[in-house]
Amino acid sequence: MEDLVQWFDALSGIEKTFWICAIVSSIIFVVQFVMTFIGIDAADTDFDFSGDAGDTMDFGGALSLFSVRNIVNFVLGFGWGGICLHNYIHNNLLLVVGAVLVGLLFVALFIILIRQLMKFEANGAIDMNDCVGKACDVYLRIPAARSGKGKVQISINGTVQEFEAITDDDTMIATGNRVKVLEYLGGSTLLVTKA
Repeated sequence: MEDLVQWFDALSGIEKTFWICAIVSSIIFVVQFVMTFIGIDAADTDFDFSGDAGDTMDFGGALSLFSVRNIVNFVLGFGWGGICLHNYIHNNLLLVVGAVLVGLLFVALFIILIRQLMKFEANGAIDMNDCVGKACDVYLRIPAARSGKGKVQISINGTVQEFEAITDDDTMIATGNRVKVLEYLGGSTLLVTKA
């Protein structure tokens, strides 16, 4: 343990930053992966910014640019990218830029992976009409009066699925609230109301 402390103390400030980012984000990433694998996807809570619809930079499907998962993916790429590039790039500014680019690459790869996985979901494996009448949890706030889309997580056939959701309710439905599915609107969109 003393050797580890001495090794860490000998690092430059930027190296310490990269190592802290890499280690902390790796631990969170592993926890998220395990929770997703066993079906407890609660670690992927999205930030609930107040404001107009669309402020989450939603890419559709299971993605929001400002989700905890994407922030972890960015910091994971930033930390490990900085560590790997440190021996090759000696200018700290260029090193940080390189690490940021690796972090953005990690987020982009995650988005591509999720989009590809969602194609499998849309191939008829799940009958979306089975969602009608079921209660589910709001994963990403749902703006009022069909002014934007949010997300819900619903259990279908023993698996937890995530779908886009809109509401006719006059008030926004916050993350964590229970809602009831009123109608399947096509694609991956459900009409819900507060339960």
